[in-house]
Amino acid sequence: MKQFKIKNSYMVFCLLLFFGCRTTMPEQTSQSTQPSSNSIAKREYSVQSVLWVQHAAEYKALCYQAFNVAKFQLDKVLSEGNNTGKPLAIVTDIDETIFDNSPYEAKLITDNVEYSHDTWVEWEQLQKAKPIPGSLEFLNYAESKGVQVFYISNISKIQEDLTMEHLKNLGFPNVDKQHILFRDKTSGKEERRQTVSKDNTIVMLLGDTLSDFSNVFDNKSTAERNSAAQSLKEKFGKEFIVLPGPTYGDWEMKGIYEGNYKWTEVQKDSIRKAKLITY
Repeated sequence: MKQFKIKNSYMVFCLLLFFGCRTTMPEQTSQSTQPSSNSIAKREYSVQSVLWVQHAAEYKALCYQAFNVAKFQLDKVLSEGNNTGKPLAIVTDIDETIFDNSPYEAKLITDNVEYSHDTWVEWEQLQKAKPIPGSLEFLNYAESKGVQVFYISNISKIQEDLTMEHLKNLGFPNVDKQHILFRDKTSGKEERRQTVSKDNTIVMLLGDTLSDFSNVFDNKSTAERNSAAQSLKEKFGKEFIVLPGPTYGDWEMKGIYEGNYKWTEVQKDSIRKAKLITY
């Protein structure tokens, strides 16, 4: 009987130990999966898009496709003749439209930092941005056909000389202060487009974000941007030539983050996941 009691007590002890461990495990797992600001790398979520730009043949193919379409449409315009009484012009953005700044984005990831003016200027001073595939050939082709090329960029005006030097070194056409309109008072580009159109007929615009084409996209939500794109669908591939821009842009800051630049890393992580469309 004594031996039975000892065995019985031992079994009860083992059962209590087993179930005690089982009841504490979910709590430990739950605590360990809670994100903190320190556990979320600042640009880790953009690794895939940067890798795609730098390595995917599909990215290069889309760029070549965009500029092939641009050349086709420009030839069509030229064949119809110019009856406007003003020179024909193309307006292009610079960053991610004709300049590939993906190494800067990669540096933000590896250094675990967000964009800052100082790091951007440091990158620009290196003058290592390469031409977007197809951009140099197309813009030089346009210039050879007598079409003026204007650059409208939100690069700060204080970086004007540095950017112009880089454009010249890469061999882009019409690089002078009459053909480059940098950001001065506002990031909106409509006023600068109107400046170009006063003395020129704009036949084509190139960009990687939709605000490069029309002010109807400025400071708009995701739903509003998509609605505007739908209403202007006939212009894409004709007057509007869009380059792929997955690494950053208004689609992210004005759309996904709703124009709020003060979200914490944890909040941004939650927002990104909340806006995934699943089933």
